[in-house]
Amino acid sequence: MKKKVAIIHTSFVSIEKLKELFAEILPEVRVYNIVDDSLLAEVMENNGITPGIIKRMKNYFLSAESLGVDAILSQCSSMGEAVDVAGKTISVPVLKIDEAMAEKAVALGTKIAVVATVASTLKPSCNLVKQAAKKIGKEIEIIEVLVDGALDILLKEGDKDKHNEMVLEKIKTLDVKCDVIILAQGSMVVLLPFLKDIKTPVLSSPELGVNKMREVLELK
Repeated sequence: MKKKVAIIHTSFVSIEKLKELFAEILPEVRVYNIVDDSLLAEVMENNGITPGIIKRMKNYFLSAESLGVDAILSQCSSMGEAVDVAGKTISVPVLKIDEAMAEKAVALGTKIAVVATVASTLKPSCNLVKQAAKKIGKEIEIIEVLVDGALDILLKEGDKDKHNEMVLEKIKTLDVKCDVIILAQGSMVVLLPFLKDIKTPVLSSPELGVNKMREVLELK
């Protein structure tokens, strides 16, 4: 029987990319998508997780578990705290899409730039990197970089070019000033083709996250 994974999304932006990655990396896995774009709107409005977000995430995790899935993938970096709480209510393994990225970042260096386009993502993303460093007993320095307003331009105006331009400009200022650059949100994966001239390693979460899911599912 096929292994099954439920992905909890907070926007429709990530669905096609993750569908492609699962088809390419884990074609033997059946994927279910649960989308609630109110989650991201609420976390942005409150600059953090609310009791309502935690309640809905618990419900989605329980719904996913009822589908008989073998694992749950949380797509949104801003949901870290809610994922930690909701994950305790079920028996299915839960993976944050950016966990593998954080692990790779601390393996690559000690000075790590975390680039985000929404303020609510910075804290959970930085915390994940700190946790990964703590696991291997490594001292690190984190540079927090917020490209304010870029995500609004992508989601509300649908202007990909303007979004990309704003983020690329920030990334260029970080080149060779740190050991590794993290793109905190999965939606930023679209920037990778434009970063070929950047000398510093740049990490994005979707592909690393899907590869990590192979380990979670104990697939060869």
